[in-house]
Amino acid sequence: MGEVAAELYTQDGTIDIKGNPALKSNTGNWRACPYILANECCERLAYYGMSTNLVNFMKDRMGMANAAAANNVTNWGGTCYITPLIGAFLADAYLGRFWTIASFMIIYIFGLGLLTMATSVHGLVPACASKGVCDPTPGQSAAVFIALYLIALGTGGIKPCVSSFGADQFDEHDDVERKSKSSFFNWFYFSINIGALVASSVLVYVQTHVGWSWGFGIPAVVMAIAVGSFFVGTPLYRHQRPGGSPLTRIAQVLVAATRKLGVPVDGSALYETADRESGIEGSRKLEHTGQFRFLDKAAVETQADKTAATGPSPWRLCTVTQVEELKSVVRLLPIWASGIVFATVYGQMSTMFVLQGNTLDASMGPKFKIPSASLSIFDTLSVIAWVPVYDRILVPAVRSVTGRPRGFTQLQRMGIGLVVSMFAMLTAGVLELVRLRTIAQRGLYGEKDVVPISIFWQVPQYFIIGAAEVFTFVGQLEFFYDQAPDAMRSMCSALSLTTVALGNYLSTLLVTVVAKLTTRGGKQGWIPDNLNVGHLDYFFWLLAALSLLNFAVYLLIASWYTYKKTAGDDPDAKAKGGADDAHDQ
Repeated sequence: MGEVAAELYTQDGTIDIKGNPALKSNTGNWRACPYILANECCERLAYYGMSTNLVNFMKDRMGMANAAAANNVTNWGGTCYITPLIGAFLADAYLGRFWTIASFMIIYIFGLGLLTMATSVHGLVPACASKGVCDPTPGQSAAVFIALYLIALGTGGIKPCVSSFGADQFDEHDDVERKSKSSFFNWFYFSINIGALVASSVLVYVQTHVGWSWGFGIPAVVMAIAVGSFFVGTPLYRHQRPGGSPLTRIAQVLVAATRKLGVPVDGSALYETADRESGIEGSRKLEHTGQFRFLDKAAVETQADKTAATGPSPWRLCTVTQVEELKSVVRLLPIWASGIVFATVYGQMSTMFVLQGNTLDASMGPKFKIPSASLSIFDTLSVIAWVPVYDRILVPAVRSVTGRPRGFTQLQRMGIGLVVSMFAMLTAGVLELVRLRTIAQRGLYGEKDVVPISIFWQVPQYFIIGAAEVFTFVGQLEFFYDQAPDAMRSMCSALSLTTVALGNYLSTLLVTVVAKLTTRGGKQGWIPDNLNVGHLDYFFWLLAALSLLNFAVYLLIASWYTYKKTAGDDPDAKAKGGADDAHDQ
């Protein structure tokens, strides 16, 4: 009977929309993914339709200087990747991923609607002087920023849950589905970039040549389509039950371990439930590991725990699985931190790359000029090209050498991306050096002077960042989902996204510090409003140096990392599925 159930139902604890065990035959797997991928494609089209050209919107319609516009964009972008912690907590603890996504979509659409009104409704649109300099009132500025931060909150409930919800459609206990899950993350990122491709080409053109009201109104309509796509697939989805507050479980381990400071740890006598399932809803049992032995004290069962009349208090005695859940999160933190500098490099596409492009020759024929923000299309095209190359060509080639189903280990994949990102900054720096030499030779020091260098010389730096994304960002998605405890997958996916937030904030900090230090004594500084008298190349060299230092630290972190071990798994099956990564980072 058990074998029959294993063939009919998923074995990872997933359920259908009615709360029944999920049938393999008509739920999940690739049949459910088109609706999830279409939703992500439309949502990212809406997001990048705003963010790609936002720095120019801040300059042209909000009357901001270069540094202020760049900092407002990175602050907002950072918030968009901090709020996922809110959505992830609600998903893992109470709502589940499906209902969290559905709820936060409504907030997202409200924000898009308000932003469209702020660029189209008379009275909300700033008045601009004859020279094109806009001076928004406090109320007009408030409308724009309220809209933007409603969008930031909305994306906080969608972004951390969609990738995990898609991965939930594949049963880890099924060999075929487990292999498909690894490919899902590649195609998930592919769908993101299809949306970004349309945003950086069509929508940036509309914003530049038609108007901001149309440029922001179209993303609002697209987001409504995303909602429809998501709900159409409802009967096909598999759901993981929410496991209760992960923050409470973490606090219980810390309190219980602290209360037993003087108790010796006996690894063979640590407390665990006798049942096949762990004591955490929706989570498999985890095997004990030797790292962070201080936390093991929380699972030491004392005589007082055994004789407690109402059973041991969870604030005095925790299971091994609960302790290992916290250990898994702690082990992820150094890997997480190593992604911040990479995210800072990635963030330059929407700020410094755009400002650099504004000074170059954007002509395409006698009448058409390409908006500098549209150059991000080449980052998108790079990702779209690299995903199938990686999935269909590179992985099989490396697999034939290493014998691993994934080809590279997850840690190797992320490390390769960190190295590649350095070359993006070096390339941008070399172009800036050539641009400044051309300016010196021709005396083009005016703020409006266009340097006779084609904007398409920026293509290599965008293309290189796209290649780095396929290695690092997609690797992060898979790594944080795979290594997260079952009942904390949304939280850990959100944790991986916060690297983008902190990368944006780090960019803001670097720009602020650089501006302050380099303008002393009345100097123009590295990043003045007139970049023709600045030294943007120095800023790119700085980021390249930080990337090199970050990679050196990452190598130490990767060599220390211990992979999660799930109790009861077949070691041979795990090795085939990629657990051998643990032995060869």
